[in-house]
Amino acid sequence: MSKTEEIGKAFDFGLFKRVFGHTKPYRGIFWLVAIMAVLSAAFAVLVPILVKLIIDEPLTNKDSEQLLFVVLIMLGTLIAQVISQLLFNYYANLLGESVIKDIRVKLFQKMVGFKMTYFDNSSIGVLVTRAVADMQRIGEIFSQGFFVIVADTLKMLCAACVMLIMNWRLALIVFAILPIILIATRLFQQAMKVAFIDVRAQVANLNSFVQERIAGMKIVQLFNREQIEKEKFRKINEKHQNAWLRTVWYNSIFFPIAEISNSVGVGLVVYFGIIQNIDSVNLDNKGSIIAFFFLMDLLFRPLRQIADKFNTLQMGMVAANRVFGILDTDSRIADNGSLEKADVKGNIQFSNVHFGYLENEEVLHGISFEVEAGETVAIVGATGAGKSTIINLLNRFYEINSGEILVDGHNIRDYTLKSLRSHIAIVLQDVFLFADSIANNISLREESVTLEQIENAAKQIGVHEFISSLPEGYLYNVKERGTMLSSGQRQLIAFLRAYVSNPSILILDEATSSVDTYSEQLIQRATDKITEGRTSIIIAHRLATIKKADKIIVMDAGQIVEIGNHQELLKKGGYYSDLYEAQFMAEEEVA
Repeated sequence: MSKTEEIGKAFDFGLFKRVFGHTKPYRGIFWLVAIMAVLSAAFAVLVPILVKLIIDEPLTNKDSEQLLFVVLIMLGTLIAQVISQLLFNYYANLLGESVIKDIRVKLFQKMVGFKMTYFDNSSIGVLVTRAVADMQRIGEIFSQGFFVIVADTLKMLCAACVMLIMNWRLALIVFAILPIILIATRLFQQAMKVAFIDVRAQVANLNSFVQERIAGMKIVQLFNREQIEKEKFRKINEKHQNAWLRTVWYNSIFFPIAEISNSVGVGLVVYFGIIQNIDSVNLDNKGSIIAFFFLMDLLFRPLRQIADKFNTLQMGMVAANRVFGILDTDSRIADNGSLEKADVKGNIQFSNVHFGYLENEEVLHGISFEVEAGETVAIVGATGAGKSTIINLLNRFYEINSGEILVDGHNIRDYTLKSLRSHIAIVLQDVFLFADSIANNISLREESVTLEQIENAAKQIGVHEFISSLPEGYLYNVKERGTMLSSGQRQLIAFLRAYVSNPSILILDEATSSVDTYSEQLIQRATDKITEGRTSIIIAHRLATIKKADKIIVMDAGQIVEIGNHQELLKKGGYYSDLYEAQFMAEEEVA
């Protein structure tokens, strides 16, 4: 979306209406806030009226009893004003937090259903900004934006009406200043609209940069890029600073103009109300002059605050536009299947499958193969041959361009996504672990999986001893991305996670390519156990795994060039034989 388009949508009625549509479940709170806004305005205007009454009646007449009575009324009014303002602030914030809670849940639910393509092309830092910082800006629409503007507008209207009733000529003199502030406010809003869009963009860029560098800190330090990354960060941070400084500059221009206009108004009231003795024309008493000063403050101060609160509202609308942009994104795998099978044998068939991550750039060129239920199949080939793409398609992380993928004779599109993926487990080379206990990383907090089941499964595949040796055993917190464990240990946890899920189809994506010899022995034992009796697809890297496979699929440049077992393919003397001699025989010599 271009900046021009975004500016046009930064505060349009349709977007505004959509944001407020999320208040429907909280109508009671909404109307309570509205009522408190009205009462707060009424009590605020009542105070100057009581001041006028005190000056004109009990003080002038020296009536102490009447003075005490009016003072008590003013005290009650002030207390009521404080209470109404307290309730207004609390419930306006409660409404805002409730709304963003609902929107954040919808946003997260939307994001977890996106195709992998969406994440391939999106910055994680930007998505985090949308889900966290932008959400808070939307909440401020209610807590510090719209309702505050409404309350202040009511105060201004009430103050203007009272001023006209007290002395319409003096009121018109004061009102003559308003066009200056209104014009300044309009220009201020237009400038701030552009500035806030730039601010949100720079915040997202900053978050994205920091998130990526922290995640890749080992690479930064390993290649001595500290100074280079520091310079990049300085430039990004400078852009962020400049974006904010533009908003500060606009504020620095607007608010002095508003203050000067207020001072001019006070001067005019003093000049025409006292020096020019307008009092003798139509001013019944001197209490009106004092009341006018209070009423002018209620007229000009909210106007200045409205401009400030409009900034908040404007930033919230910009944030809402960005968040709704994600909510409106159509990037989901169509889950139109109705087939839900409790048991899957694991027969897999690819039939003339074409696929490309980018349009007009095919990665797979009409591949066809079949994996029998219970069979172990290894897929080998050079980097970029399309091996990992096959498992991505089997799980429907991406949609194929043409062809057909069958599981137990049914097109995978006929299955519900939940049913299809519940029968498939994957162990990846790059294991992802959450900042949680080992037990929770294995069960993924599935309540039906008990700690006892996890321990039994660990014993069966030979990793119980390793886990028990850790501090707190299965309750050991592995920290973010499992940094407290070695790569081999993370792999073992991933194998146990797959085994506990009891899949019908198991996929190992180069799961032993970056581990030490001892971990590899444990993983090999785990591999033998979890592949037993179930369909297994292994994107092979180590020779031992390939030799044991019932079938080997050899890929090159997105095509299947050979299929057979280890001995059959060696006898052919083709691509696999060359690959074996170049890559795998070196492993045998080292071993």
